[in-house]
Amino acid sequence: MKNVKVILAVAALFVGFSASAQDFSDDKLYGKWGATAEERASNIGASNFLKENLEAKDYAAATANFQQLIQNCPAASVQTFSRGTTLYKNRINRARQLDEKRMLIDSLLLIYDLRIQYFGDDLKYGRDYILDLKARDVNKYCSTDRELLRKTLKEAVQSAVEANTVKLDIVTLYFKAICDDYRTTDSITPDLILDEYQSLIVYFDGVSDEKDLANKKTFEDSFVNSGAANCDNIEQLYKEKIAANPDDVELIKKAVSLMSRQNCASDFYFEITEKQYAAEPSSDVALFLAKAFQDRKEYSKALKYLREALAVETDPQLKESLYAQVAIIELSAGNIRAAADAARSLKSLNPANGYSYFVLGQCYASSVCEDGLGGGSIYWAAYDQMSQAVDRLAGEPTVQAAARRLMGSYRAGFPSQETCFFKELQAGQGFTVPCGMASGAKTTVRYR
Repeated sequence: MKNVKVILAVAALFVGFSASAQDFSDDKLYGKWGATAEERASNIGASNFLKENLEAKDYAAATANFQQLIQNCPAASVQTFSRGTTLYKNRINRARQLDEKRMLIDSLLLIYDLRIQYFGDDLKYGRDYILDLKARDVNKYCSTDRELLRKTLKEAVQSAVEANTVKLDIVTLYFKAICDDYRTTDSITPDLILDEYQSLIVYFDGVSDEKDLANKKTFEDSFVNSGAANCDNIEQLYKEKIAANPDDVELIKKAVSLMSRQNCASDFYFEITEKQYAAEPSSDVALFLAKAFQDRKEYSKALKYLREALAVETDPQLKESLYAQVAIIELSAGNIRAAADAARSLKSLNPANGYSYFVLGQCYASSVCEDGLGGGSIYWAAYDQMSQAVDRLAGEPTVQAAARRLMGSYRAGFPSQETCFFKELQAGQGFTVPCGMASGAKTTVRYR
């Protein structure tokens, strides 16, 4: 250890000698280090010593050299601040008394503020970079000072947004902080949380990295669990704003987005969603509105949006979905002919889609047919359709089970053997349904 100290002392003397022997009179090269050549030599030496002190873990000497640089030439080198933060973090970690630790933490945060003052306009390591570092250390050392934590994180996020250098972990820390403190801090309002959510959630769009996805989950969980993100608060916040600016499409879209994430179902929500659709029609919104109005049993509105979407949709798969929903809703509303027409369009588009058979079977069975068999021939046709539905609905077990139950009920409606005998019909014989919704359908004679 003695030899090490000797080597360090010799090295320090060598650096000091070199600095004193060098000509520092050139203002252009050395002006930032001091007013005179002597001051410049002393400060450059202090900078060199600071680096060596840190490497040697001589934090007392490092502190003296750092303070000299901060006092005499803070704008001389950004390395002064980089080394200063390293110095004070090490001192904080070694502090034994709480008061001492607090004082050192205050000094560390001041170093960041001074660095912003002197080097905040650096193109690569400017204000946004420095505030990010500061926010991380505040979170590390001062997490119990909630006001300071929120303020520092907010500054870091705002600066990163302006510089387009947003880091999702800092965004998440900030948003979680205001959500966590919502119930205990009067200055955090539902408006603030809702506005910040809307402005920051966009940075998580399309993330796929595991860490980013974890941050996104924390971000969204914080919002949901905050207590500020309920439907009543969102409605209260946006109702007045939209009333004052009824043509502000972006404002309407923000409200719709927030309320949809909370699964709201108020009249206001559907009203503004319809406004959004009127301003910017899309099949996605049309489908959503159709489903919502279907759940509310407002079938005419549901069908309006589905048919509007069908009129503009070109994607075959989306058209399948639209036709299937139209068929189901028309059937639910008792519009048998319209339901059958939609089901036939669906079958024409994709014969493998089981919903077309599921709907057609029910349409056939719901109609009346004077066929001399007590209307029994329509149940043959209905049974045929439902049998094909069962074969094609393997991926929809609930609907498939319903189709099987309907097959059983249709079988019970088959004509008796006696009825068929008097009409000179035998089991297995071909038959064309003469009337009802199944008129013209080819089927097979079967006995009850």
